[in-house]
Amino acid sequence: MTDPFAGLPAPDAATAIGYVGGRLERLSEQRGPGVVGEAAADPAARWYLITGGRAVFNGDTALHDRTAVEAAGFEVATSILLGWQGGAPRLAVAGPADEHDEPPDHHVDLRTLAVEGRVDGATLGDLALARSLTHWHQRHRFCANCGATTRIAAGGYRRECPACGAFHFPRTDPVVIMLIIDTVRDEVLLGRSPRFAPGVVSCLAGFMEPGETIEDAVRRETLEESGIRVGRVRYVASQPWPFPSSLMIGCLAEGLSRDIHIDDDELEDCRWFGRADVTAMLAGEHAFRLPPPMAIAHHLIHGWVDG
Repeated sequence: MTDPFAGLPAPDAATAIGYVGGRLERLSEQRGPGVVGEAAADPAARWYLITGGRAVFNGDTALHDRTAVEAAGFEVATSILLGWQGGAPRLAVAGPADEHDEPPDHHVDLRTLAVEGRVDGATLGDLALARSLTHWHQRHRFCANCGATTRIAAGGYRRECPACGAFHFPRTDPVVIMLIIDTVRDEVLLGRSPRFAPGVVSCLAGFMEPGETIEDAVRRETLEESGIRVGRVRYVASQPWPFPSSLMIGCLAEGLSRDIHIDDDELEDCRWFGRADVTAMLAGEHAFRLPPPMAIAHHLIHGWVDG
């Protein structure tokens, strides 16, 4: 019998990417009424604190006991239950946005955590979940159906409207990110957004639209941004991107044309690069730089260089 998984990486390619690998057991079947209060009363409960989109640290740890949560001015009553780790509840609570021109050193942006490798991959994945969910709750306090104030349910994985009975669930915005390959010339297409750090080039990317497949989104976004037509598309791996709550869907795609026509609203530069140039970028020996290893774009590009 043919193995349908032959040739696929094990473990998944995504396990080496930032914000992947959260260790929490979500246990949706245990999220009945009162579950947050019960979890918060457990002496083993620990919280992730999110303020202004940043994680609050206590020394080297992002986990806080209830005393520390209350001492920091966060409201335990507004907690959400992320899940359990080894039977111990893990919760998150959001505070007000930082009012400082320069946030305190113990308030750390999740991009910085990922790039610097300050926490292990599992903690980074848990923090990504905490940031995405707290952001969603802060911005979905009212029912989209009738306008009434909604309330937290299912431990924080749902909001319910007491007025009209509507259920609201956290959203994830899918984004395709693709490395376009010219298989004849052995080159890849890399672009530069005005938002990138100086000298950085990366894969093209864009949000999926309603009614699109992943493959269609890859072809449309590539054509819109660069004028390059795309043929075959192959899925590689995905990455949660908690800014605020996207899923980056990493693909390789076959370039069918060569002439680049840049969308000036999206890119300030876009060009084909050969294997020698990209290898030099990975080694830090080129005028252009690539995204850091925590980004799925880095792994798509590195994978192509490695064959």
